[in-house]
Amino acid sequence: MQKFDPYLNVDPGTLNPFQHGEVYVLDDGTETDLYLGHYERFTHCQLSKVNSLTSGKIYERVLKKERHGDYLGETVQLIPHVTDEIKQHIRDANPDVDIVITEIGGTVGDIEGLPFLEALRQLASELPREDILFIHVTLVPYLKAAGELKTKPSQQSVAKLREIGIQPDVIVCRTEYDLPKTLRQKLSLFCNVPVSAVIEAKDVASIYELPLRLHAEKADQFIVDRLQLTTSAPLIKQWQNIVWRLQHTTHQLSIAVVGKYISLNDAYKSVFEALTHAGITHGVCIQVKKIDSETITQDTIALHLENVDGILIPGGFGARGIEGKILAVAYARKHQIPYFGLCLGLQIAIIEFARNVADLQDANSTEFDLQTSHPVITMMAEQHTIKGKGGSKGGSMRLGAYTCRLEQKSLAIQAYGKGIIQERHRHRYELNNQYRTILEEKGMRMTGINHERNLVEIIELCNHPWFVAVQFHPEFQSKPTQAHPLFAAFVEASLAYHKARIVN
Repeated sequence: MQKFDPYLNVDPGTLNPFQHGEVYVLDDGTETDLYLGHYERFTHCQLSKVNSLTSGKIYERVLKKERHGDYLGETVQLIPHVTDEIKQHIRDANPDVDIVITEIGGTVGDIEGLPFLEALRQLASELPREDILFIHVTLVPYLKAAGELKTKPSQQSVAKLREIGIQPDVIVCRTEYDLPKTLRQKLSLFCNVPVSAVIEAKDVASIYELPLRLHAEKADQFIVDRLQLTTSAPLIKQWQNIVWRLQHTTHQLSIAVVGKYISLNDAYKSVFEALTHAGITHGVCIQVKKIDSETITQDTIALHLENVDGILIPGGFGARGIEGKILAVAYARKHQIPYFGLCLGLQIAIIEFARNVADLQDANSTEFDLQTSHPVITMMAEQHTIKGKGGSKGGSMRLGAYTCRLEQKSLAIQAYGKGIIQERHRHRYELNNQYRTILEEKGMRMTGINHERNLVEIIELCNHPWFVAVQFHPEFQSKPTQAHPLFAAFVEASLAYHKARIVN
């Protein structure tokens, strides 16, 4: 599975979450579009850098080849040099797979996307007809004033593709309402596809209903037939079970997610999905209470958090909203509410504990205050050269999967069921080891350690029923078929807190 994005960034790593949503990190450290998170959640694929491509990366490669002399003095152009590079990337996909699924981001007609579409047109002429299939996703909007669905946007989009030289084989129609037979026939006629290739993709309550909906539309069978594949019957029982569990929950939990990008749902997409997966595991409905950390003060903290069953602080960068997050951690600690910190959420938990329990009044991270007298969170040594003058910020953090050894009799090892784990990272700052002793003396446990670098990866609190914070991003390895162990344990603890709260 591959995602091609036409924007000129080399990768999404430096993009603002408000513009592009979360950055999804792979095992090999590649920073990718959030769509690759969907790919991994819905399949058994473990993706790598070959599964993500941008225009910036393509142009970078072409220009390096030109400087190296690989083109032997040719005039370097979009066609054939850029399009050849795109086609080669598709061909370089895992040779052990039968099918390569390539998604082109953006909208048909975007200038920056034209080289990708041209490359696909060329590829179609180079391969046997039964070896390539074009699926076009379009919008069929509902005009409330007219009380009808309109097909013109889909017709125009397909016309644009045909001008380029691409004839879609399947049209997947995003819609809020059922597509009537007459509308399907109209799309079939004007877009030059069989009626059976006009697929309804109606809005659903949960994205995990989509495999069943597309199966009901016989989209899978059409694709298999069109590519002349021999397959067994699709395994849809697990998706039926997932949807059933989503629709038949026993309790409703309120989980507060305290962040700075909270107004954009996609900024924490994997976190929200991982909570849903844990809800499926325990048969509970997760109601996420999204809280902008900048709105939290001493006066408002109780209004925000007094009725929640768990508190989660996700990753992030920069000083904005930090004090509100510290207040949220203090509230969770004092009121014995289950707390789960991810990446920055660990650093915030350490700062709060250092200030309010270890009595290090000025404790802070050097990311937020370079002059703090107690830098309990500090930049890793190798990051100083990167952050210095002329250093590159893109792709230069501690990225990808690293091992971690868990302490016995910890909540972490209880959740994982094993002593050594591997999790994905994306950060520059870590716990300052000079403060480990005083924090442990005051009741903080360091229950996960990367021994190769002597870095603290997981912390817990002794006098709290469930307080766990991690330096990594466990949300990137959660699936609807198998919730991440820590998310499952967090929701289990929140359910116990919820039941006790109801009784009291």
